[in-house]
Formats: sequence, C-alpha cells, structure tokens
Amino acid sequence: MGICPGVEMLQKLLEAFFSGNLMKFGYGGGSGGDRKRIRGTVVIMKKCVLDFKDVRASVLDRVHEFFGKGVTIELISSNPPQSGRLGAVGKGANLEQWISTVKPSLTADDIELTIFFEWEERMGVPGAFMIRNNHPNQFYLKTVTLHDVPGYGSVHFVCNSWVYPAHRYTYDRVFFSNKSYLPSETPESLRKYREEELVNLRGNDKGELKEWDRVYDYACYNDLGMPDSGKKYVRTSLGGSKEFPYPRRGRTGRKPAKADPSCEHRLPLLSLDIYVPRDERFRNLKLSDFLAYSVKSIVQSLLPEIKSLCDKTINEFDSFQDVLDLYEGGMTLPTEILATLRELVPWQLLRELMRSDGRQFLKFPVPDVIKENKTAWRTDEEFGREMLAGVNPVIIRRLLEFPPVSKLDPKTYGKQNSSITEEHIAAHLNGLTIDQALEMNKLFILDHHDALMPYISRINSTATKTYATRTLLLLQDNGILKPLAIELSLPHPQGDHHGSVSKVFTPAEHGVEGSVWQLAKAYVAVNDSGYHQLISHWLNTHAVIEPFIIGTNRQLSVVHPIYKLLHPHFRDTMNINAMARQVLINAGGILETTVFPGKYALEMSAVLYKNWVFTDQALPADLIKRGVAIPDPSSPHGLKLLIEDYPFAVDGLEIWSAIEKWVRDYSYLYYKSDEMVQEDTEIQSWWTEIRTVGHGDLKDEPWWPKMNTREDLVQSCTIIIWIASALHAAVNFGQYPYAGYLPNRPTVSRRFMPEPGTPEFRELETDPELAYLKTITAQLQTILGVSLIESLSRHSVDEIYLGQRDTPEWTKDEEALAAFERFGDRLREIEEKIMRMNNEEKWRNRVGPVKMPYTFLFPNTSNYYEEEGLNARGIPNSISI
Repeated sequence: MGICPGVEMLQKLLEAFFSGNLMKFGYGGGSGGDRKRIRGTVVIMKKCVLDFKDVRASVLDRVHEFFGKGVTIELISSNPPQSGRLGAVGKGANLEQWISTVKPSLTADDIELTIFFEWEERMGVPGAFMIRNNHPNQFYLKTVTLHDVPGYGSVHFVCNSWVYPAHRYTYDRVFFSNKSYLPSETPESLRKYREEELVNLRGNDKGELKEWDRVYDYACYNDLGMPDSGKKYVRTSLGGSKEFPYPRRGRTGRKPAKADPSCEHRLPLLSLDIYVPRDERFRNLKLSDFLAYSVKSIVQSLLPEIKSLCDKTINEFDSFQDVLDLYEGGMTLPTEILATLRELVPWQLLRELMRSDGRQFLKFPVPDVIKENKTAWRTDEEFGREMLAGVNPVIIRRLLEFPPVSKLDPKTYGKQNSSITEEHIAAHLNGLTIDQALEMNKLFILDHHDALMPYISRINSTATKTYATRTLLLLQDNGILKPLAIELSLPHPQGDHHGSVSKVFTPAEHGVEGSVWQLAKAYVAVNDSGYHQLISHWLNTHAVIEPFIIGTNRQLSVVHPIYKLLHPHFRDTMNINAMARQVLINAGGILETTVFPGKYALEMSAVLYKNWVFTDQALPADLIKRGVAIPDPSSPHGLKLLIEDYPFAVDGLEIWSAIEKWVRDYSYLYYKSDEMVQEDTEIQSWWTEIRTVGHGDLKDEPWWPKMNTREDLVQSCTIIIWIASALHAAVNFGQYPYAGYLPNRPTVSRRFMPEPGTPEFRELETDPELAYLKTITAQLQTILGVSLIESLSRHSVDEIYLGQRDTPEWTKDEEALAAFERFGDRLREIEEKIMRMNNEEKWRNRVGPVKMPYTFLFPNTSNYYEEEGLNARGIPNSISI
C-alpha cells in the first residue's frame, strides 16, 4: 500500500530538516563561502531471507525513517588536518528517497538512493566517510559514488559490507575511497581512521562472537568432536601441538564443551549459523547455492529413512547397471519415506532432490566419465591418464630408485621398502631394462604407502578393509602412462615395527586374473580418493588458505594495495570452511561416513600437514620436487616437463605464469625498491602474524620467505592466489565428472583381495561385477558420497572468475587497471590455447578413452555455461565451494 501524498511530503520535509537541506524545498538561503552541494549515489540491498527481502524489516525501517531515524553519512576530508590527527568531517547528510524507493517488495534487488552533501572546496577530496544506521535492521552497502566533486570529478567507494544498526557497534563505521595507499603514504587526515579500523577488526579475544561482529581472529580445530555426546564422537583437537599441528581457523568464541573444556561446544547439527565475520558470509543465496549447502546439513537427518530403503536391497548394488540407474532412473521412494521427507526438507530443496515425477529420488546427472562410453573408465590407459588429468593430478612423481624406498622410521615401522622386483615388471617395460628406464626418466610412481601405512591398522579395525598402495607406471613414447605393477601392503600381523606384508599384482585383461587386476586398481583408487579429499583438496587448499584470509583482514588495511590484490581470492572461503566443520569434516560427518579413513581422517591430515611447505605450493617448485620436471632456464616457464602431455602441468604453468606476471606488474607499481617492502609496517606485521600465528605450528621452518624484497612479496602473493584459484579449481571441479560414478573412484573398500580357494574368490570368478561392487563403496555410502560431490562440483550462480572483479571501480589507480586488463587478455589467450590443444589428437592425455577434454584450468566459463552450473570449466577467484 502506498503512502498518501501529504504524508510523503511531510516525511520529505522532516528528512530535509534532519539533513540540513531545507533549502532544497525553498526554505533557507544559499550556500555560504565556498560551500558546494555534492550529489551522491548509494547502492544498497535490504536485509533478505534466502533470495527474498525481509518484508517485516523493510516496514520497520520505513517507520523509523518516518520519525527521522534514518541513515546518515558524513564525508571525511583527505586534506591535511588543521589540528590533531583526524581529517575534517563534513556535515552529516541523510539518505533520501528511502520511503519512496525502498518499498517492502519481495525481491532482494539492488536499490539506488540519492544523497546530497554540503562540502567546502577548501576541504579538498573526500577520502572516507562515516555511516550511521539508525534503522532497527541491517542493510548491505554496496557502493557510494560522489558526482562532480569540485576540482576532482567522481569519487568511488566500494563498500560491499553489511551495516548493522548503530547500537551494535562501539565505533563508527568508516569506509574509504578506492584509492590505494601504502601505510607511509596515507594522508595524515586518514591515518588514524585506517589504524582504528584494523584495531576494530582484530577484536579483543573475548566472548562469543555474534553475527554483527566484524572480528577476525584465530582458533585451533577444537570444534570437530562432540564429547558431550559420548566417546563415539570424541575427536583429537588439531593445532597447537607438535603431534597434531594444523592451520588455524576463524575463532567463534563459543563456550567450552561440558565433558572436555578444551573443546568448543558445537551448534545443533542442522544449524549452519556458525560465526564468521558478516561480510564473509555468502551473498545472494540463490537456490543452487541453497541446495548445495543445505543438502550437506540435512542428509544426516535422512540417514535412517535412506538406510531403511537401502536395507531392502541389502545395501548392495548387484551390477554396474544398478549404479547406472542412479543417473538413468533414480530410486522410487515408498509413500511413507516421501511423507517423512516432506516434513524434514524445505520444499525448494525437496523439489530439486525429487527431480522428476515427485516420487523419484536422487536421480543424478550423468558424470562425464561415462557420458560417451560406459566402460572406458576400466582401461589401463584411463587409469594412468587420470593421474595426469583427473581430479587428483598433483601426486604422481618420477621414480628415482628401484625398488621404491620408504621414508618411514624403521625403528617404529620396521622394513617398509617396496617388494616389487625386476621380475614383476621386466616383461612390461617395452624392451627397456630398469636401469635404462630410470636413466631415460620413464618410470613414475603413484605412492600412497608412507602417508597411509601408520593408520592402516586403526582404519582396518573398523568396517573398512584397505591397503597402503604403490603403483608403478612406464611413460611410453606416445605419452601414455602404462601401469606396470600395483603393490598392496598391510602392517605385519605381529605389529607395526615388524614392517609390512605386501602383495604385488601386474596387468591382466582376461579371466579371473583380469578381475583381480581390476580390484587392485580399485584399491589404488580408494587410496587416491581419500588422499585427494583430505589432503589435496581440504588441507592443501581450504584449510591452509584460511589463516591468510584472517591475517590479511587483521593486518592490511582495505586501502593497502596488497589487500586489494588478494581480497577477491578470499571470497566465501571462511563461510564454506565453517560449514565444512559443522556438517562435513566433523565427528560422524559426511566425510567420515563416505571416505575410508573414517574417524581418523582429520587426525591423519594433521600428521601430513607436518610435511606442508609454503614455497613448494608454487607450481614450478612442486613439479620439480616431484621430479616430473627439471629446471631449464631456456624454456618459457624456467623448466622442462618430463611428461610432455601432462594436462594439469601444461595448463597450470600457463595460468601460474599469468598470475605471477600480474602480481609482479601490480606490486612493482607501489614498491619501487626492496627497502619499501621492509619499511611497510602493515606488510611486515601481516607476514609475521601469518607465519607465527596462522600457521604457527610451522613457524620455525626455514623455508618461509623473509619478506625483505619485492620478489619475496611477489612469490608469496602468487602462491596465495594460485592456491585459492587455480589449484582449488583443478582438484575440486572434477569431482563429479570423475567420481560422480563411484566405481571409477570408490572412496571405501570393505573387504580384502580374495584368496584362491575362498568363496569370495569363486564369486570373483563367476560374477566379477558383483564381487567388485561388494568390495568397494556400498549403496548407502554411494548415495551420500555422490550427493556430496555433486554439491562440491557446482559453480555458484554468482561466481566471479580469475581475471574478473565484482566492480570495475575496485581501484582508482589507472596503471593497476591497465595491468589487470593485460592479465585478462593473457587469460583469454590461454583459453584459446587450451581449446586448441584439446582438439589436437597427438595430446592423447587431454581427452583419453572416456572422451572428456581437460578443462579444469580453463580460466573463464562466461561463454561456456552448462546445465545447473555443474560443469568442468572455470577457475573461480576463490575457494567459494
């Protein structure tokens, strides 16, 4: 319902009175002295629920606005202060048109409001502003633009922040213009505002943090277990100890658990309201995002119903066709389960889960790996190719000595060197001797032995039955990796210190030998899937980047050029990590339910974090360390790949070099010498805090860059951006295309390799498909696992990709904008090169037997969207899912 004209005019008069703008209506005189009126445009979004406005909040805001309790803004001069440290503050102005423009409609759209300021020319250019929200509800402040500032032109403020009612803060909310300043170059009038804003963001390390708090602080991973729920849910706290070191997470300040005060009390399972700084939360929560995140929280409440359904078929797939039915036909739910679902699940999500006739449940999209050919995934060529172009292409390394050796402490684990002999592989070396193959850099290994062996006994004490694996491969002249042997190892039955007991399997295509070989490859895939999820994906991207996000917001001002460089690469990461702690990696969470290490998963990742080296995350350093490349100063990237057709490395080096050049061009604009880096107080505090607090368990490692030179800064920022963008894209968005079909990448094995003469071996002879499916992930775990990775593999509808920014006014500096444009041009050239190479038949590893082009490092999907955002293209700026 509208407002009558008389009341609307009264409201405008009141608004004008409170803002001092009565002259707009003909009351009062003109401006005195050099006072001018500056028109401003303010873009906001009202408080919303999912994708809709909170109508009740809108009505309350309008009531407060009517009584003069509006939103006021005061401009702050960047001119030198005449007294003290603070810049001159202009007369406060109210946002106009709130009642007539901000109507209580349903859609959560951007709203553009007008504001007029009185400003004296002698005060120069506004460099910041203070805003006070006198409404009872928060709103999202996107941008403020001042038009025709005397002697200057337009001034842009990129805000992108939720502004809560003024009583929620003990300080004034301050926003700065889009001009960058090093600390020493900050106008004196703005310096104190800059310093105080950082103090506000650091907080005081006290109390439970609330949604309106903007505090960035650190905590250990002591919130994964639920000791108050019994011993079954007790988990080791990670971080703060030599035994279980870990990157820090964002602090929430929740009260301790009753049963163990060292652990943080957890929220109810279905709650996703974990504290992260408000501006780190997801923005417009579109349906696709809601589906992706909600399915993780509700799936556990559905476990009894789904398990009941699966128990009717004894929780087994009887054939590969049964698995294919998940994509081709789904499952038909009984009426009683449908009724339960309708009670538990929001209607939007239920509609997505049903997908078809209202009864068919969990009909998944067809994964790329079986779109063109339903059996090609079983070939040895595809098995090897996925180590170079699959979802986990970051593990394979060159074999330097034969047989492979272990680095495990023999005093604790006994003899752990490989039992693979020359006799096992000689016939498969294409006429080469082992020494020749080593000398010619032809032997490679996928080695999960040392990482898993210390935990195998404990893992196998559960329902899981698996091995620690080594896989040897030969690089052939056509670029294809040919599997030579697979070693499956268990701890010695008399104890770990007696070493390992191993069996070696070699390729076979037919008969029971071929079935045994397929099972051996499945055990390798189980190892690789678990390592991928825990280490390559969660630890080495999500977990390690969070301390950089916290430290950047605590120590670098928003006007610092390096903050502007890094900030887009942190979008949504703290939020998705918080959700992961709540429903994914927690005790009894989806990851423990669907991935073979089970309750030991996160503890195992902490042990492996001991080996994490920041500088080795640089792609060239990683490739050289794994021996898949050698230094070559004459090559474009400074190294030579020993596997020429290695899609992840080939495309990755192009992306890495583009990022590095962009970072160097940008950084050198602001730092004219190494001394300027050393004298930058914010950069030095930032780097010290990240090293000694954020990654404090590794603070004494000698490999940390010293941050004494411009190249130290370039190297560090390039690594951070690489991890947050390209590396995460490479190990994340291939999950559903490859692992959405669980037989290709099973996450659990439930029984050991069958021995001749046993019923299991006879079953393998007579019904190899059933034997295979009884060995790998069960039906219930498959449903849960596929649900999870479908969510994780989706691009958000509001994704911002590498080479893009959310606003063209992200900086005022023209040289920086020009360098960024060159970066975008280079990425487009890389896109064209990737598409061209994918169509060249000589690069067999780029497509493979499954006919799936390698596009995980294709930078920008703006012109290549596929249905539902579930595609294998595009590098988002940040770890946003």
